[in-house]
Amino acid sequence: MKEKGEITRATGVMGLATGLSRIFGLVRDVVVARLFGAGFGADAFFMAFTIPNLLRRFFAEGSLTAAFVPTFSRVHHTEGEEEGRRVANICWTLLLLVMVVVTLCGILASPWIVNIIGHGFGAVPGKLELTNFLNRLMFPYIFFVSMLALATGILNVLGHYFWPSVSTVFLNLAMIVCGYFLADYFDAPVTALAIGVLIGGFLQLAFVFPVLKRHGICFRLDFHFRHPAVQRVVRLMMPGLVGVAIYQINIVVTRLLASFLPEGSVSYLYFGQRLFEFPQGIFVVSLAQAVLPAMSRQVATGDEAGFKDSLRYALVLIGLFTLPAMVGLIFCSVPVYSLFFMHGAFEYADVWQSSVVLAAYAPGLLFVGVSRVVVPSFYAMNDTRTPVWVSFWTLLVNAGFGILLMKPFQHVGLAMALTLSSVFNCGVLLFLLRRKLGSLGFKQVALSMLRVIPVTLLMAAFVYVVLKNGQWNVAGAFWYKLALLGVAVAGGGGLYAVGCMVMRVPEASQAFMFIKRKLRRRV
Repeated sequence: MKEKGEITRATGVMGLATGLSRIFGLVRDVVVARLFGAGFGADAFFMAFTIPNLLRRFFAEGSLTAAFVPTFSRVHHTEGEEEGRRVANICWTLLLLVMVVVTLCGILASPWIVNIIGHGFGAVPGKLELTNFLNRLMFPYIFFVSMLALATGILNVLGHYFWPSVSTVFLNLAMIVCGYFLADYFDAPVTALAIGVLIGGFLQLAFVFPVLKRHGICFRLDFHFRHPAVQRVVRLMMPGLVGVAIYQINIVVTRLLASFLPEGSVSYLYFGQRLFEFPQGIFVVSLAQAVLPAMSRQVATGDEAGFKDSLRYALVLIGLFTLPAMVGLIFCSVPVYSLFFMHGAFEYADVWQSSVVLAAYAPGLLFVGVSRVVVPSFYAMNDTRTPVWVSFWTLLVNAGFGILLMKPFQHVGLAMALTLSSVFNCGVLLFLLRRKLGSLGFKQVALSMLRVIPVTLLMAAFVYVVLKNGQWNVAGAFWYKLALLGVAVAGGGGLYAVGCMVMRVPEASQAFMFIKRKLRRRV
């Protein structure tokens, strides 16, 4: 029960922080859509940002976190705080050197990289050259966020979740400010966004240093790379790097295929993915990040029953969050794009194309969520190889479906391919985990989900009835549209929460009681 409380608390705190960041991210995307639309400059920026963003997940959020957090947690809890700080310093030094080299190589190799992932842009004069320029300008961003990922892993193990998660607000603010006030100073106005990315990455990293200092962490250079814990992190990272690389290649393959489609396709996929990532970042990533330290502690102490219980609890929470979010994404896609994006250079045709992409992405939310919880289960057991092989086959499935579906459905087909590959990835991971651990008690998870489905359908009907009263294909009437969307989201969410309590979903009751106790303590 203690671990469930810790998982719930950490998920709630990170979800709140990430939600705040996502709101600013939505504002950022609205600014980008209004200023640059979905054409030449926007396509070039989104394609250029793919590369440092890919490497961010490649080095930072994926393999580094998966390898470092269990190791640092074990050292910190079994060998003491002083030894934990020493390991943190050595890992910081090693990562610093690696990321300096990666950043320099990325800037120098930019023309070749851009030509590979954006090859279709070559048919439009100047588009490939602009993409290369923007990529070189933004590449140091990967340095800042990789160092941030290490700092975030340390703070999570120490029980601090809020400020690391909310630091991305600085990236969004920097892009908004630069987009509004610097765009007119460049021949290619979208350059202002690239400058915002660079400034935002620096501010993100600088923001967490005072928080680290309060916990007694002041990074110093330490070149003792032969330390057993550090070598363990490196060994665990190697297969993890391959796995994350394969996963990110999925996105690159999608962007590459989209570069051969009509202008605007890359932008539509970007805007669709951004709204898809809104609930994913708030619920899925937060829960996955919260469950890894808890599971690592249970593995370290040999508590297999507790490990399985934490896994089941996390899977039900994923279902509780992602099922209504999935329905909300489908029904609210056109209203959200119409309300927030349909201004300036972003027209209703762009609204419709982006919303169809989002609707194609939405069913994959549940399967992505389950995968993001199951993968840390392998990591907590120091198994980083199994997810690598699953990711490799998922890549082939995504590429195959993408090639098959892009001709009849164009960019929507590419979104559908990612969803289908997510289903494949989730199914294989669950099968292999069950084979590795034996019975996981998924019957309990299934029973909870069966109680949630009718509540979700009731919520969907309510949202549909409310939203059909809006003229979403016409610009204007902002406050009326905002009120309709607000009633649909708030009313649907409230109806869903009450329905889960009425249906007596155990995990929903546990989460509610935990939050209630926390609020009582603070009053």
